[in-house]
Order: sequence, then C-alpha cells, then structure tokens
Amino acid sequence: MKRTRLQSALVGIGVTLVMVVILLPGLWIMLTAFRPNVEVMARPPVWIPTLTLENFAAMLGLRPDVGLGQPVGHYIRNSLIVSLTSTLLALAIGTAGGYAFARHRFRAKGALFIGLMLTRTIPGVALSLPLFILWSRLGLIDTLPGLILVYLALNVPFTIWLTDGFFRQVPVELAQAARIDGATGWQAFWAVEFPLARAGLASAAIFAFLTSWNEYALASQLTRSVASKTLTVGLMDYTSQFTIDWVGMCALALIIIVPAFALTFIVQRHLIAGLTFGGVKG
Repeated sequence: MKRTRLQSALVGIGVTLVMVVILLPGLWIMLTAFRPNVEVMARPPVWIPTLTLENFAAMLGLRPDVGLGQPVGHYIRNSLIVSLTSTLLALAIGTAGGYAFARHRFRAKGALFIGLMLTRTIPGVALSLPLFILWSRLGLIDTLPGLILVYLALNVPFTIWLTDGFFRQVPVELAQAARIDGATGWQAFWAVEFPLARAGLASAAIFAFLTSWNEYALASQLTRSVASKTLTVGLMDYTSQFTIDWVGMCALALIIIVPAFALTFIVQRHLIAGLTFGGVKG
C-alpha cells in the first residue's frame, strides 16, 4: 500500500512538472501582454508585475493620446475572413467527399483516397516556392482569395479522411429505412446521417480553423501588404533591425490565442454531445 502511494505521488509530481514546463511559456506571454513596457525591459527584472489594459487599448486604437502602431484591426479582419471561409469550404467539400468514399463504389476509389492522404505528407514549407511562382503568374500574390485557396487545399484531404471514418460508423440501414419511409436521398442524409456524424464535422472544423488561423510559413511568403496580412504575419511587424517590441508582440500573440482557444472549447462541447447522440440513437 505504501509503495503504491509513493508511486502515485511520484507520478503526480512528474505530471505537475511537465505541465509547468508546457504552460510556463504561455503564462509568461500572457503576463508580458498585460505589463507596462518599462517593467518588461527593467534591469534587474520586476518579479511582481503591474497589470494593465493600456497595451491592448493602444494596439486597437482605443487611446486617442497614443497613435496606432500597427493595423491590428486589418490583420484580425483578414485572419477571420481567411480562416472562416477556408474552414466552411473545406467542411462542405470534405463532407461531400467523405460521404462519397463511405457510401459509394467507383473506379480507382482506393488509389484516389490514398493519393489524397499522401498530400498530407508534404510539408507546407516545401510548397512555398512553387506556390509563390504559380500564384505570382495567376495574380494571387497578396490577396485573400490566394490564401483561402491554399488553406482549402491543405484542409480538404484531412476533412475527407475524418468524415469518411465517421460516416462509416453510421449504419447504412438507418438511411435505407428513411428512404423506405418516403424520404429522398438528401432528406435521409440531412435528417439521419448528418446528425450522427456531426462529431466528426466538429473535429474537422477545429482542425481546419486552427490550421488556417495559426499558419505562418505560407502566409509570410504569399502576403505583402496590410490588405492581406494575417495576424501571424503581423507579429513580425513588432521586430526591427535593433529592437523588438516584446509587449506589443505578446499582446498580439494573446489576441491570436484567445479566439482559437474559445472556438476549441465551444466546439468540444458540441463534439461530446454529438458522440452521445450517436451512441444513443445508433
């Protein structure tokens, strides 16, 4: 009994230390975002911080006495447009593709599915140069549609794979029973199969949104001006040749983290509800 308790205590201490190491950088970014710049650059360091919202007020242009340093509002708008649009399109195309792979037979089905999955093995950085050349010839450099198309191509294969697995778990007899009762193919899909697979759609939505929202490598190569820069690319505006605005960079990083965290938390609740619903009705 004592040995078991000692092992449990050691495991608990180990897990606590690992979590501290993982969470400490995020906690430090959050504290720096709310601290005055004088404290951040102070020598010796100030260990008891003075928290303030003036950094965010100045960043968002809410303080008339301080000029707007960076066009953060434009970056937020661009990130929302690109992330939401690419996520919705990836869900629409991926759901249709996943349902087709799960429910229908057609020629070269296996080869096509493997080909789609192999596209996920290519690192995004390796695509930056050919994408830049192709997009420059098509006139898509420094445009939001150009970024949306790139993220759509990145997210569709994974969305198809994920929704295909969830549709395979839905018994086909449910849709057949609905068809016998007079429902059309679309009605059987929307009223019977879609609700049971919505947990997979929630997971796909989280993945697609976070991929588009947090991506930097391709966005930094395909954007140039305020009209198309996203939040992750805008972080580099706080660096110069000799100095780094740590307070501004941490504040913008916190703005990037909060929407992604909030969306993940909200959709996870629907994800659990969808899994429970599928288990009861199945």
